Amino acid sequence: MPAASIRHQLFIDGRFVDAESGETLASINPHDNTPIAAVALAGKADVDKAVAAANRAFPAWSRMAAADRGRILLRLADLIEADAEALAQLESLDTGHPIRDSRALDVPRTAACFRYFGGMADKFQGETIPVEAGFLNYTLREPLGVVGQIVPWNFPLMFTSWKMAPALAAGNCIVMKPSEITPLSSLRIAELMQEAGLPDGVVNMVPGLGSEVGQYIAEHPGIAKVAFTGSTATGRRVVQASAANLKKVQLELGGKGPNIVFEDAFLPAAVNGSAWAIFHNQGQACIAGSRLVLHEKIADAFLDKFIALAQSIRLGNPLDPETEMGPLTSALHRDRVLAYVDLAREQGGEVLAGGRAPGGELARGCYVEPTIVRARSYRDRVAQEEVFGPFVTVLTFKDDAEAMEIANGTDYGLGSGLWTGNLQRAHRMARDLHAGMVWINSYKRVNPGSPFGGVGQSGYGREMGFDAMREYTHVKSVWVNVDAQIPPHFKR
Repeated sequence: MPAASIRHQLFIDGRFVDAESGETLASINPHDNTPIAAVALAGKADVDKAVAAANRAFPAWSRMAAADRGRILLRLADLIEADAEALAQLESLDTGHPIRDSRALDVPRTAACFRYFGGMADKFQGETIPVEAGFLNYTLREPLGVVGQIVPWNFPLMFTSWKMAPALAAGNCIVMKPSEITPLSSLRIAELMQEAGLPDGVVNMVPGLGSEVGQYIAEHPGIAKVAFTGSTATGRRVVQASAANLKKVQLELGGKGPNIVFEDAFLPAAVNGSAWAIFHNQGQACIAGSRLVLHEKIADAFLDKFIALAQSIRLGNPLDPETEMGPLTSALHRDRVLAYVDLAREQGGEVLAGGRAPGGELARGCYVEPTIVRARSYRDRVAQEEVFGPFVTVLTFKDDAEAMEIANGTDYGLGSGLWTGNLQRAHRMARDLHAGMVWINSYKRVNPGSPFGGVGQSGYGREMGFDAMREYTHVKSVWVNVDAQIPPHFKR
């Protein structure tokens, strides 16, 4: 995609504009570390303009018939599908996602999310509550106002829809900070929103540094809620910054997903599913199955197949349809992932596969080979800390109790998976796993109707489904005296 055709300005009040400071930041192609475009770098003054525009737009947008808001989102879904190839190319160019994944997963999921919430806009309702005789009591679900949304760099297109669609369906206006590392597909969505008929000011996009713009969105008095996806450490800072005006906070943070394979699992499916769990998108997923927890009876047989599969994965240019795994999204992150290989060795771990940056034609990019490390203990740092790359830690267990001890032995609680032919065990483990999501004989399945989120240090609140609409509304209770006779409380 020619750089000249890529939108690289801020989007405020229905127009693409330069940053107040005139500053820009290069968006880098992680395949070869060449610049794609110079993207406007927002500052606090730009956020103020965006918040003001959103607050001006809110009264009319929130009072628009819910079905009309829904129709705009449905038109947007159609436009995304019509623009699918260009969006897929842009996402792969900017993030390193293999084009086959951008085409088959990222773009379809984005359209599906807008379509789901477009259909939900006029189906989200309050309740009538039985109270004492003579009174009618009902509830209204009302939008919060202007919400700040901070989108991460790993799935920018998809997460833009996850954040934006329920907030708009519920009647809120938005100030969104796409990641300064991967802002391009989010800015393309802003273009398509204009075409879909979204009123000016309802959505504003201000790509900027998290330390400045993200912080300012979190603390801004004109913003009623902030929704953040990213690291747990940054999530804590968002909470602290939000305290000044007691805004609502929704956090989708880190994970260290246990992926448990029992002795009665169907190994071919477990091997393939476990590779998908960790190596899809180069392991750059909060829900990745980054701890492979194997029953000791099948560990060797499983690892023989799993290592062979990992070593067969085709690394390459993400725009090549034959590529199965692309680069990490930045050189800084590549170096961070490789540092965990050194740490594993320092802690007595064994590198079973990978652990290197490939040479040859890929040496200029941000590539890391699929890496498998056997740890000595589930308490080792590589089994506790989120690496966020194609890096899986192998642990073994003797029985169900030990498997559960290992699985719940971190501060995180986002995604988790298990592979077994025993139905009772499957339901028992699903009940007792400390996680917001459990996949049984599968991994990393998502759908707009299914709630997505975590517990513990993985955050709070939920994306997707009716739960997401609740996150973007508050409840108002209305009491009507129909024919109740209320005696005076005070006597004259």
